Amino acid sequence: MIEPKPHIPRWTLTRYLIEQRRRFPSASGDLNALILDIALACKAIARIVARGALANTPEAGQTNVQGEEQKPLDILSNELFLRMNEWSGHLAGLASEEMELPQAIPEAYPRGKYLLVFDPLDGSSNIDVNVAVGSIFSILRAPAELSAGTRELQERDFLQPGAAQVAAGYAIYGPATMLVLTVGEGTVGFTLDPELGEFLLTHPCLNVPEQTREFAINSSNSRFWEPPVKRYVDECLAGKAGPRGKDFNMRWIASMVAEAHRILMRGGVFLYPRDSKDAAKPGRLRLLYEANPIGMLMEQAGGRASTGRQPMLGVMPSSLHQRIPVLFGSREEVERIERYHHEPSAEVAPSPLFAPRSLFRD
Repeated sequence: MIEPKPHIPRWTLTRYLIEQRRRFPSASGDLNALILDIALACKAIARIVARGALANTPEAGQTNVQGEEQKPLDILSNELFLRMNEWSGHLAGLASEEMELPQAIPEAYPRGKYLLVFDPLDGSSNIDVNVAVGSIFSILRAPAELSAGTRELQERDFLQPGAAQVAAGYAIYGPATMLVLTVGEGTVGFTLDPELGEFLLTHPCLNVPEQTREFAINSSNSRFWEPPVKRYVDECLAGKAGPRGKDFNMRWIASMVAEAHRILMRGGVFLYPRDSKDAAKPGRLRLLYEANPIGMLMEQAGGRASTGRQPMLGVMPSSLHQRIPVLFGSREEVERIERYHHEPSAEVAPSPLFAPRSLFRD
């Protein structure tokens, strides 16, 4: 008779972080503790999101610094991130997509050596239709004089390129709640066990396939796209008969966390490119709160993140709420789109899907 294999418990998020810290004996453990505080905020948000219309949330009707209407859960999620991370002594300041200015650490609490940047509830417009939403975060090192308390927090402290991130991740609140994380050594995924109340390691090595047959873009903006993007999408839509020689599927969820999660799980490419719809906003997604953390996760999983013209993680931020064009996902597809951006401009034949139609057309 074959003896059954003993059950080996999955690693918790705590154990994973401890094992990572052991690679650096001189590490203080502050980063581990900060990530656990962030995870606790994500657990609290997950419980509220899961209640849907039953949740007791504050009144909406306000707008954030972006000029967007704040949903009740936007306000509550932002408050949870602030309250669960400002007191521990690991941070020197916080910045949120929902706040115009950075949040200094209250005088009652000690300052730490990190900065936290976050989007407390990405895709919140999808809550009313019960589609997956999430929280995105990025951890940066604070300037030494700020941590020491010799000067006050300033916006410029957060204006660091994505390559300077110490860690990044997101929580996705879907059928299961997951925390996807990188501390600079690959990208891993944890699933929340509701019985234990713990994030357990379920995806120890996320890897984005280099090739794909799936892309995500909002086609309603096609008339505003630049020629390289039109060319790429037209080639995908042409399928086997076109220059790519294969059929593609198109996806669009309108939740960056959900789009990124799908790509990390099975590959694909996401495009929210520069367009001419609004001259004041050549890009739509926020560099610090969305593009940089997702870009780091993708790169650590073997994918690529770009603006179309340069690597995402090399962009030097110019303002706290800077918007930027974003491409990420399977490396070969992103590199192809980058190549199209750098090739001499050429007229792109209109796609049959988007071409104007007429009763008198030949």
